[in-house]
Amino acid sequence: MDEDQVMTDAPTVETVNAFTALGSKGKGKYVEPTAASDETLPWVEKYRPVTLDDLVSHKDITSTIERFIDENRLPHMLLYGPPGTGKTSTILACARKLYGPMWKSMTMELNASDDRGIEVVREQIKNFASTKKIFGSGFKLIILDEADMMTQTAQNALRRVVEKYTRNVRFCIICNYVSKIIPALQSRCTRFRFGPLGMEQVDSRLNYIIENEHVNITPEGRKALLQLSKGDMRRALNILQACHAGYDVVDEDAVYNCTGNPHPADIETIVSGMLTDDFTTAYSNISYLKTIKGMALQDILTEVYNYLELIELPGNARVYLLDKMADVEYKLSTGANEKMQLTSLIGSFRIGADLMQK
Repeated sequence: MDEDQVMTDAPTVETVNAFTALGSKGKGKYVEPTAASDETLPWVEKYRPVTLDDLVSHKDITSTIERFIDENRLPHMLLYGPPGTGKTSTILACARKLYGPMWKSMTMELNASDDRGIEVVREQIKNFASTKKIFGSGFKLIILDEADMMTQTAQNALRRVVEKYTRNVRFCIICNYVSKIIPALQSRCTRFRFGPLGMEQVDSRLNYIIENEHVNITPEGRKALLQLSKGDMRRALNILQACHAGYDVVDEDAVYNCTGNPHPADIETIVSGMLTDDFTTAYSNISYLKTIKGMALQDILTEVYNYLELIELPGNARVYLLDKMADVEYKLSTGANEKMQLTSLIGSFRIGADLMQK
């Protein structure tokens, strides 16, 4: 049979199981929860939305996709945006709406962080795409998660496959950075951007899970959890589950201890010390805090930046400090010595303090 000829075959269990399950960010292929496995599942999977109505955000996107499905004219789609914003959950909910209980046999899910070479496009994707449904007309769905990790060669090969098998397959490409998807592939898809979730959207979903899992969380702990999640639902659930496993009461200290992020009180002490203490005292105190709390200078720098946004500073001093902090951050990313960069940071704050007096 010519390889260009479309074959008719039912997908086998082996075909479906051949596709990889695990990704590099804790994103595995969806596992249907059962009564026996519910208690051992990570909360990210246990509470993954099942239908489009269960999704807590991006109602404009989900309503548009729902309309496409209802009118039977679903296009190839490119879903992009930061991690934990509901991209994978949205397309899995779409698959259930399209195919009902048999959605797994009609859907091929690949995590491109693992399977990212041209062989995957030539073999697995092409084989799945070239088989029609045995009963009825309709199309199958191929989900390429974290497609920004695919090689350039694989993306170029995929471009032709997308065009060739449009009659019986729809592709959904999911990525964090749309700039890493070649323009030719982007132009073949309808693009949807998933922005970070709002605090109230994350909070509403957390309320349901906290009640369901009987988590004893304080208002301060909840506030810290929402701040550290930064609109990433997956991160919020992972932190909450880790804190619940390690502490009887999830308070602010528990959240910061679990994540390893510097505590706001420590950051306030550090900034105050760099602006008011003499150089030697500030260096000794910060070094002591770093050792006792196990803090990395990179994390301190990030939190100091966030703290500076909350306090009043003269314009010239703020510009000078931000410029010097950017230099320190860049040098740390290239492997510079932490101790030397800490002295540079403290020196910059001492000069910044002098600028405030003028």
